Amino acid sequence: MSGIRLVAGLGNPGRGYADTRHNVGFWWVDAVATLRRVQLRAESRFHGLVGRAAAVPRELWLIEPQTYMNASGRAVSALMRFYRIAPDELLVVHDELDLAPGTARLKKGGGHGGHNGLKDIIAQLGTPDFWRLRLGIGHPGDKRAVVDYVLKPPRREEEDLIREAVERSLRALSLIEAGDFGTAMKQLHTKEKGAGGET
Repeated sequence: MSGIRLVAGLGNPGRGYADTRHNVGFWWVDAVATLRRVQLRAESRFHGLVGRAAAVPRELWLIEPQTYMNASGRAVSALMRFYRIAPDELLVVHDELDLAPGTARLKKGGGHGGHNGLKDIIAQLGTPDFWRLRLGIGHPGDKRAVVDYVLKPPRREEEDLIREAVERSLRALSLIEAGDFGTAMKQLHTKEKGAGGET
């Protein structure tokens, strides 16, 4: 089974968006970059901040699109075409309204669930069959409040739970890189039962 060659964290560029719920994908990639001692640099040809981590058995690319959320696929597809990365070698890390803060879920394929970043990546790649790591941010309870909700920072207690989920899911990174998704999901989802998140 193919492992992951590219991790794309979704978010919006700029300091004003850095701490918002919609940017938790960036938080995850930042954490990977710190863990692997990788510096993310602006790459105009890939429309994003890009880094490369040495990995076994192969390198791992990281990208934070700087196109704004709605055009995330432009950046992701450009890097994938250049390095000949297949959709099933892509992991997209994004915020998930349908999961509570503190929850992380790994899955392959599916729809976009109204997430504009996922929607654009699916459109650009022509397939939904890539891996996703869904980081729960909770739902405001009213569809009309969603845009305002995702573009604001989480409450302190929510942020603590989200960052715990980031740290917990990072422990499965080596398994994800190696393509051992079954073990990664078992490890991630089982540990969550004792972490106060949804099961």
